[in-house]
Amino acid sequence: MTERKVVVIGAGVMGSGIAQTLATAGCSVVCTDLSREQLERAATRVVSGRYGFDRGVERGKLSEDEAAAAQHRLTFSTDLSAALAGASVVVEAVPEQLALKVELFGELGRRADPGTVLASNTSGFPIAALAAASGRAPLVLGWHWASPAPVQRLAEIAVTPVTDASAIAVVTDLARACGKNPVVVRENPQVWGFVANRVLMAALREARTIVDEGLASRADVDALLRDAYGWPAGLFAMMEGAAEGWGDGGDSSIRHTMASPTGS
Repeated sequence: MTERKVVVIGAGVMGSGIAQTLATAGCSVVCTDLSREQLERAATRVVSGRYGFDRGVERGKLSEDEAAAAQHRLTFSTDLSAALAGASVVVEAVPEQLALKVELFGELGRRADPGTVLASNTSGFPIAALAAASGRAPLVLGWHWASPAPVQRLAEIAVTPVTDASAIAVVTDLARACGKNPVVVRENPQVWGFVANRVLMAALREARTIVDEGLASRADVDALLRDAYGWPAGLFAMMEGAAEGWGDGGDSSIRHTMASPTGS
């Protein structure tokens, strides 16, 4: 893959993990945030955090040289305008607030280079709304990651009827370079969630109904799902873990952690 410059907006657990993963895949990455303190925490997390470069070396996932090269490709900045210059892809990873995302995509539409692809890490807000706000709808899509980003293989690419094929190709290629399994899905802007979370939420609703009817306990439902389908965790355990940020910081939303966690 030709080295691309990618900007990640938002330096929380999700944003920093996405930035780390892209840098490991060979991209030149700038992770931006309004808060210098958040950037400092992110810079520490990607090196010495639970899923950081140091841990990757310890587990044999990266050589020391690969980790050093990836770290060199990753920078942190509060200057969004400077970061956007020359970027081929922007990945938005700000908090799950629709108004905030709409405002940001409007700003990105005005300030990013004309051909820059704009991707949102939202797990359910309408991409069509973000695309309309940007003024460059064919270059806007969803790139839904799961937490922790360096580990989980989910890459749900959500597109609208006007998303350009070239934008889809750029993001799916990046996802594969990151070791993910990209799946392109069409969004329904009238319903919250893309495919993965809609299926999961339907299963969770039924599981809660079963418990409420007194047919089985939460632990029993989880055990049945693990044993029947090979899930690494049951539905209720997943939701509890998601609410706690899976032990890697509390700012990742429950919706970003719904994809089945791995044991790695």
